[in-house]
Amino acid sequence: MALSVCAKRGRFVARSTRKVGFFSNRKEINHQWRVKSTAASLESNVESLQLIDRSKVRLHKLEDMVESKAEAVSIRRKLIAEENSNAESVFRLPSSNENFDVDNFYESIHGANCENVVGYLPVPVGVVGPLQVNDESYYVPMATTEGALLASANRGARAIAKSGGAFAKVLRDNMTRSPVVELPSTMEAAKFAEYVEKPENVENFKKYFASTTNFGQLEGVRATVAGKYCFLRFSASTGDAMGMNMVGKGCNVVMENILKDYPSVKLVALSSNMCTDKKPSAMNWVNGRGKSVVCEVRMPKEVVESVLGTTVEDIVKVNTVKNLVGSSLAGSIGGNNAHASNLVTAFYIATGQDPAQNVVSSNCMVVMESVEEGKQLLVSVTMPSVEVGTVGGGTTLTSQKACLEMLGVAGANRKVPGEHSKKLAEILAATVLAGELSLNAALASNNLISAHMDLNRKPTTTTTSVETPKPGFQHTQTRRITSLSKRKYSMPKEETESGQFIDPKLPVP
Repeated sequence: MALSVCAKRGRFVARSTRKVGFFSNRKEINHQWRVKSTAASLESNVESLQLIDRSKVRLHKLEDMVESKAEAVSIRRKLIAEENSNAESVFRLPSSNENFDVDNFYESIHGANCENVVGYLPVPVGVVGPLQVNDESYYVPMATTEGALLASANRGARAIAKSGGAFAKVLRDNMTRSPVVELPSTMEAAKFAEYVEKPENVENFKKYFASTTNFGQLEGVRATVAGKYCFLRFSASTGDAMGMNMVGKGCNVVMENILKDYPSVKLVALSSNMCTDKKPSAMNWVNGRGKSVVCEVRMPKEVVESVLGTTVEDIVKVNTVKNLVGSSLAGSIGGNNAHASNLVTAFYIATGQDPAQNVVSSNCMVVMESVEEGKQLLVSVTMPSVEVGTVGGGTTLTSQKACLEMLGVAGANRKVPGEHSKKLAEILAATVLAGELSLNAALASNNLISAHMDLNRKPTTTTTSVETPKPGFQHTQTRRITSLSKRKYSMPKEETESGQFIDPKLPVP
């Protein structure tokens, strides 16, 4: 007989179950009594929301502690709202049919977000956090269907918190648009390029641009000649908007005036792919687009070992060989990372950004170094082309706006225009940093595959009370893999001969 925990009508009770070999070792017994104790604490405090000592409750474990998955979601929302004032906006995020206004949703998207509407697609939203960046704490909303992603990022966030937090800063902020024009000859195109870049002409362009917006400001223009064609790359600050429409509108007026002043110029297209939007581009990697942001954390080796389950030496080696050397051999542009796009896309869907801009915004270089004679790990992410905004587009929808409110950046910052979108970019960079830390650590300790097997597969239903091993995996006691510097394998002969790889579970927060 064994004790398990369930909840009915808000009350936690014990029930009997029978599983052969369930109490095969003391760890299982201790685990069951810890769950029982935690459930009892929840029972006595759930009404007042002072559930228990927060350090003893792991948010991702709530589904295992209560019978109803919906109740676990409700408790989790209350917990993070109690801990973080901005996170109170989580209650505006739909979690049931009762708190989703379908009519208002369809009204809000009409003529703005989607055409030929036939319905909506529920996507689960989880949180990464608390994530500490720039001395503030956040629960970061992430919309994804990829199991293990948020568990991994939360492990990275936990390591960051135990290291005193991450620090991020936006270095540059400008959105770009690149019209292309045609001239009678290559020499005429070269002459036109000189005309465009003259300071007095740029000042006129700024005036034309300013006539179209209250927040955008043209910062400059660069001309590139290719035969008789001249490509103009305008860059502008766009306040708290992501700014593609703002820059496009402003550049259109600038080009109208250029065509009047320079009759031999013919506009081929307002966008020439040198912007560059939604495509891999060395231009964006080198010169940036949107927000260019950096983020770093200095992590004690004790945290690397206890939370990330690896060593400073091993994770540095994996990052160098995989993210720097491997990406170079692959000819990757902006791909010097393990999975930045995973975090960027989930973040974008939750906060109402354009998911297609993940292509450019995921440009990221991860640098890891052993410092202080191996006593600390210095980790940074450099993201030169993060395209985000807190006004316009999908940010106006109720659910997405609620996610932005959880981060304290919804809408425009009236006092300092542009500060909300910059802050959003910094939070994103810290989220990517958390994800990179955890995945690279999993690779350094060979925990990647088992984590996905555990967290990205639905549990199978069986009629027998005997626990069925997962295909391709033996009992935990038969597999043992240590760090890169001391790696050893222990597996049955038949498994080795079959070519299947056996690895341990990923420790999640």
